[in-house]
Amino acid sequence: MDTRFPFVDWFRNSSPYINAHRGRTFVILIEGEAMASGRGEQLIQDLALLHTLGVRLVVVFGIRPRVQQALDEAGIVPRRHRGRWVADEAIMAQVERIAAEQRLWLEARLSPGLPNTPLHGIEMTVVSGNLMMAKPLGVREGIDFDHSGEVRRVRAQAIEGLLERGSLVVLPPLGFSSTGEVFDLDAAEVARHAATALGADKLILLGEASGLFDRSGQLQRQLTPAEAEPPLQQADPSSELARHLGAACVAARHGVARTHLLSWHDHDALLGELFTRDGVGTMITEHRYEQLRLAELGDIGGLLELLEPLERRGMLVPRSRERLEYEIDDYLVIERDGMIIGCAALHTFGDAKMGELACVAVHDDYRGGARGELLLAEIERRARRLSLSALFALTTHTTHWFFEHGFRLADIEALPPLRRDTYNHARKSKILVKALT
Repeated sequence: MDTRFPFVDWFRNSSPYINAHRGRTFVILIEGEAMASGRGEQLIQDLALLHTLGVRLVVVFGIRPRVQQALDEAGIVPRRHRGRWVADEAIMAQVERIAAEQRLWLEARLSPGLPNTPLHGIEMTVVSGNLMMAKPLGVREGIDFDHSGEVRRVRAQAIEGLLERGSLVVLPPLGFSSTGEVFDLDAAEVARHAATALGADKLILLGEASGLFDRSGQLQRQLTPAEAEPPLQQADPSSELARHLGAACVAARHGVARTHLLSWHDHDALLGELFTRDGVGTMITEHRYEQLRLAELGDIGGLLELLEPLERRGMLVPRSRERLEYEIDDYLVIERDGMIIGCAALHTFGDAKMGELACVAVHDDYRGGARGELLLAEIERRARRLSLSALFALTTHTTHWFFEHGFRLADIEALPPLRRDTYNHARKSKILVKALT
């Protein structure tokens, strides 16, 4: 296979995601550390690409590192309480100045169309404004937070109108009150409120960490809000992880389909998460990204695509589309983001109180994740519900896998009469049987 241009295969495989993302609303938070580190330029190129592909973008940016630097230079030491600083007039002067500078920088970088630049030929209208209404945090535990605030209301209708006209909306971590005051807001809260008010399809949080990791150091690809609660409770309340994870859980529970925790340190994180099946970070969602379920007629195409390589290698007996359609009620599938990556079938022989475990298959890219065991366990549960006393399987390649899961070798006489009559002696398949107790 010609691999002179590896990106071509990636581009081909990304086409389902390009179609799926077109016309969708994404709220993307870029924390201030990313901008301060010089990562802003490439992130802007990625944003421009998403805009070109028809994604409706709302971009929230953080400013904390630059504000802290300005405060240090001015000799101002802010008072802090529960992760927030008390934004008095001196601090707010720096916050407002740097927010304005950052917004202007973003607008300028999203404007060029010069030849030999990544944004050549791309025209984007970037809009910001008084789109986030705020209220003061007030006095809490005896601390007057002054101009530190929280989101009161998102002007969702105004933002929707801008998105409908093809604009890219930029939201600074500032809010405005009905009395004309300006409040310092937490950028993650701005992003979360914007995503929920707009019913966004995705909330993407670009921070320091690549996502959540389990105790063994493995990246956790997908969690429900309930599964994310323990690490949230263990995190330092003032940490970025707590802010992002808290925003992700609330957003997921309030209708945002998927929230993604990504690291801005990874130059490929944003596009890699959006245009590959497995992504690169942690996704928080109420809806299962990968699920085991009963097969449907609409799965036939996916089943054929899954089984064909295994049939070609002689590991499975070829199955026609017609046969799959006829037996579809016997099948379980594992679906991952619209792709069938695993399957198994239970063909029953009621007179003998036996069931055949057939067509156990897992896509090459997804082996090693106990998916075969998951399919077997569900087949066994179904067999027991049907009051079957044993399972049998025929295999030419995976005898030891069946041994490891309680099957034993048997001769042809152990098969139900009907299956005995259709046994293919030319394949010389091993016969394995497992009693169901």
